[in-house]
Amino acid sequence: MSKQNTSGGPAAPAGWLKIAAFAAIYIIWGSTYLAIVFAIDTLPPFLMAGLRFLLAGALLFTFARLRGDTAPAPIHWRSTFIIGGLLLLVGNGAVVWAEQHVASGIAALLVTTEPLWIVALQWAGKEKNKPKKAVLLGMLLGIVGMLVLVSPWKSTGDIALGPCVLIFFSAGAWALGSLYSNKAPLPSSQVLTTGMQMLCGGALLLLAGTVAGEWQTTQWSAVSQQSWLAFGYLVVFGSLIAFTAYSWLTRVAPPAQVSTYAYVNPVIAVFLGWALANEEITAQTLVATALLVTAVVIITLKSKH
Repeated sequence: MSKQNTSGGPAAPAGWLKIAAFAAIYIIWGSTYLAIVFAIDTLPPFLMAGLRFLLAGALLFTFARLRGDTAPAPIHWRSTFIIGGLLLLVGNGAVVWAEQHVASGIAALLVTTEPLWIVALQWAGKEKNKPKKAVLLGMLLGIVGMLVLVSPWKSTGDIALGPCVLIFFSAGAWALGSLYSNKAPLPSSQVLTTGMQMLCGGALLLLAGTVAGEWQTTQWSAVSQQSWLAFGYLVVFGSLIAFTAYSWLTRVAPPAQVSTYAYVNPVIAVFLGWALANEEITAQTLVATALLVTAVVIITLKSKH
């Protein structure tokens, strides 16, 4: 139960916990691209995302307080407001909105720029943390793998440039929020912290939806069962499980390691397309998968705190 690492006994469970957390952000978040498409088919993007995180955040916050976690201080709310704004309002909200205009595979490709943002921000920051050549090689392989996987050059030219640029900058916001959460003053309880981030981010997304007029333009009685099921999946798996795992990892693992989920998620999205939409897995897909897995291994092994 103790977090202390005395002789090696507690180290093994921590290792397995890390593996489980990485599996959650790799696999579950890979499936959320498809779930978002189903959800926003009949639900408005900002309100859907806002309600998703508010509900999940309320559940986590309530659970943490009922089990006796100390009430957060004002400075903790300030930190989680900033993190929620960067990760959820800009990072997630922009992607959800853009998926109305951009294919989920293209969105997944653009999100892979997050590791590059991480490296650039750390390099440009106060510590001038220059990345190792091996880490840069891993990231380059990841980008090449994603380009092979999605092959945007085969597009007929109907990719919406504005939403694509928005996703690119949303990846930068997510990277900045992840780095900030590493050093920000936060509650000692990870569950409480995650709940607070979701409450703040969810409230900001609802505000964005209100400003965008989504309450007035949505016919709630016409929302499909598929959209509600996708919404439920996003709340339970995408938010309660995967986002909690991600928030924990940002505090216990190097940022370059955590950001490798961006390489794996699109592979999961392609597999789901094959399994659920009869999309063909070609030799091109297999080559991209090999490049992506190699990139993940290099970055995971070579990046150190």
